Parts: sequence; structure tokens; C-alpha cells
Amino acid sequence: MATFFEGESHTFSEYLLVPGYSSAENIPANVSLKTPLCKFKRGEESPITLNVPMVSAIMQSVSGPKLAIALAQEGGISFIYGSQTAESEAAMVREVKAYKAGFVVSDSTLTPDMTLAEVLELLDKTGHSTMPVTEDGSPHGKFCGIVTSRDYRVSRDSRDRKVKEFMTPADKVVCAEDGTSLKVANDLIWEHKLNTLPIVSKDGHLVALVFRKDYDSHKSRPNELLDSSKRYLVGAGINTRDYADRVPKLIDAGADVLCIDSSEGFSEWQKRTIEWIRDNYGDDVKVGAGNVVDADGFRFLADCGADFVKVGIGGGSICITRETKGIGRGQATALIDVCRARDEYYEETGVYVPVCSDGGIVYDYHMTLALAMGADFMMLGRYFARFDESPTERVNVNGQYMKEYWGEGSARARNWQRYDLGGAAKLSFVEGVDSYVPYAGTLHDGVNSTLYKVKSTMCNCGANSIPELQEKARLTLVSSVSIVEGGAHDVVVKDQSHQSVSYR
Repeated sequence: MATFFEGESHTFSEYLLVPGYSSAENIPANVSLKTPLCKFKRGEESPITLNVPMVSAIMQSVSGPKLAIALAQEGGISFIYGSQTAESEAAMVREVKAYKAGFVVSDSTLTPDMTLAEVLELLDKTGHSTMPVTEDGSPHGKFCGIVTSRDYRVSRDSRDRKVKEFMTPADKVVCAEDGTSLKVANDLIWEHKLNTLPIVSKDGHLVALVFRKDYDSHKSRPNELLDSSKRYLVGAGINTRDYADRVPKLIDAGADVLCIDSSEGFSEWQKRTIEWIRDNYGDDVKVGAGNVVDADGFRFLADCGADFVKVGIGGGSICITRETKGIGRGQATALIDVCRARDEYYEETGVYVPVCSDGGIVYDYHMTLALAMGADFMMLGRYFARFDESPTERVNVNGQYMKEYWGEGSARARNWQRYDLGGAAKLSFVEGVDSYVPYAGTLHDGVNSTLYKVKSTMCNCGANSIPELQEKARLTLVSSVSIVEGGAHDVVVKDQSHQSVSYR
């Protein structure tokens, strides 16, 4: 007869934290969110420590080089998506490792023959009002000049007006030669009262841009996640099919950590993948595995040698695995079960294997709940897909800015390797959808707002660190009526955005 788990399967929204005693020391400024990414032995430290408990999902619509850089600047790490050729994934890893803080490669480049209408269209899409002009419109083409919002007047200028007619030409732009240090570049910006300094090669090609605003933002990033060579840390996704070809390329490109991207990790395929990595690289290459939803799955992957284990099946906002296959478990219940198994494993073996909660995060407070339930960090997809730095387009849908977001099991991604069961190399049926998420601005602003909420809640629990939260947290299940009570109710709520009223 089948095995039946006792009790119901619960989600994060069915729990609340009960406040504990908080002292005068429990203030957000005193809270540390440092957390281990990879396994370590008792008495030792993790080879990689995150400064914030956030990693980005291994998804086409989430984790590209731009987001990887932005997240590393905030103290987290991205896993570049693996549903592409090994060569293109390695190129993305190299782009992150080669990034020089403060030097920005343009992603809004114009040609002299483009029109003002096209400039405004690009401005609407990217939000960037400063745009370099190159002969071919490429980020590293022959530098012709620069366009800022001061170079045209939308109310008066014709939309057909050519860029070459209103741009500031190259011979009138203060530039710096390729090889200029960030310190010298910033000195030039201040000396000439510039907002933007183009970096140009000796043969006149655009290399990068340095912005005045980035000087202040760089100084305000105390949590940057850097390797021993002061480069940003970056992860990469792999699968259980072509690892023998993909892993060497990613390691050569400089990937700091790998993660097997699979919808279900309690399998021989993951064991084979980890064994191959250990046989060829020993413990030097760090690799996470998953996903699992119970203690047995965790212990299996821990015994296989995984550096961290991901928890969650079917809880992602774009995932329909539970609908199509009927497998999975409520994310909160799965996480609690796995974290208990992790603690037991640590007591038995002296090896701590961090747990990553993957999926089911809808609201910011769900992150605090996940940490309190035992997660060392969270893998987030929808959350990061909303920001400027994600790889997808910002589009206007019915008057509201949105970002495209699709699952790796969708027909659009066709990431059959993620759902591979050893059969034909194809996606037999979809397990994800293609969707939109509300645009949310910059990653820096979003992450800082979210983490301030997390820190504030931790203070309410009397905790100034994640381990302390996990020790002191007190959680209670709530009824459906309590959930309704937790939001605005029995009032007419003003809609601030439209200065009208709406009912809840």
C-alpha cells in the first residue's frame, strides 16, 4: 500500500511569526544576513558565504550577466541559465567575471541615422536617457557622439529628426582612453562636471561608459560579493545530460559554483552528475543539487556529495508541475521537513549542507518565514524577473509596465533537460507557462526594500542573525479567516495611484 504522509501540506501564507522579546540591540542596523552557500565541516567555515540570503533562479527570463552583476553588488549570487549552448553560457560567465565595477557596456546604443522617434522608443524601453552613438549602433562600434535628454525637446522637435542633427559629436565630448582606472575616470567626471564619461579605444571605438551616479552607488555597496581577485562571484546551471562537456567550459570561464537544474532531484541522474564532478575535480568544484521535498530526498543528495540542496517542486509562480503530474508538496511543509533532516545529518556526520528554498515566495515576508523555518537562502525567479536588470523586455500592457517571465518547462523555453527522465531528447509536455510580472524598477532599490523588511521582522523576533532567528522563531498556523483578517478589510481603501477608491 502507498505511504501516506501525516497531516496536511502547507504553504508560507498559512504561517505567521509570533513576536518574541526584542532588546535595544535588536535594530535593523545590527542585523547580519550572512549565510553559507556551500557545505562545511563542524568547526570550519563555508567556502562561499553569501552576504544576503538571495540567489537568482536558473531561468532564461531571470539570470543573465546584467542581473548577475547587479545581484553580486548587493551580496547575493546568480546562476546563469543552462538552457543554452555550453559555449554561450560560458561566455555569459566570462562577461560577469570580466566586469570592471563602474565601467558599463552600453545596452542603449544609437546610430547617427536613427530618428528622434526611435530614441524615444528606446528610452521608453530601457529607461536610459543617456545614449552613446556609434557608426553601426553596436556597444563597441566607432564612437560618433552622445545623446542626452538635454539634446532635444520632445514638445518642439520633429520625430523624424536624425540623431546626427542633435547629438553632441565626438569631438566635443570629453572622453577617456581605454585602460583609464576608475579613480582617474571619476576625477575627470568631477573636474569637467560631467554626468557621463565615454571610454574610447585608441582607434576610436567605444569601450564603456562611466556614470557620475555610479560613483556614489559603488561607495554605498558594502555587501558586494567578490572573489580573491576582486571579481564578482557568479554561479551557473548545469543539467544531467551534457555535464562532461559543459562543466569544464564553465569552470574554465570562471564559474564559482554550479547547480544542477532539475525539477526533481531524487534520482540516479543527479548522483551520476555529482560523482563525475567529484571524480574529475574533487571537492574544488562546488555544486548544488535538487529539487527535493522530503527528508529522504535531502539525505540522498547529501550522501551523493551535494554542496547545497534545493527544496521545492511545483511551488513556482510559473510552474504547473503539480497540475500536470500531480507531484510536489506545500513549500512550507517540504522546507520544514528537509531542514530537520539537514540538522540531523549535521549531528550525525559533522557536515552542514545548506538548504535553499526554491519557489513559493509570493510576498516579502515569505522570505523571513523561509529563513525561520530553516532555509539558509532562497532561490527567486519571479522576484528578480521584475527588475530592470533581468534579460526580458519591459512592455506596456493595458497602460501598465510589465516584464516578460516564462518558466523553463514552458513551450517558449523548451528546457527538456530540466525534466529529463532518460528518454527522448525533447519536451513531451509543458510544465510551465509564459506570463508577465509587474515591472518593479531597479534591483538595488527592490532588494534593499525587501531586506529591510526581513531585518525588521527578525528584530521583532529578537534575532540579529539568521541562525539566531532559526533558534528563536516561534511560528503559528493560521486559519483562512485569519488570513483575511491580516489584510485591509471592512474599509474603503483609497487607490493612491488613481486618486479614486476601490473595494477589498
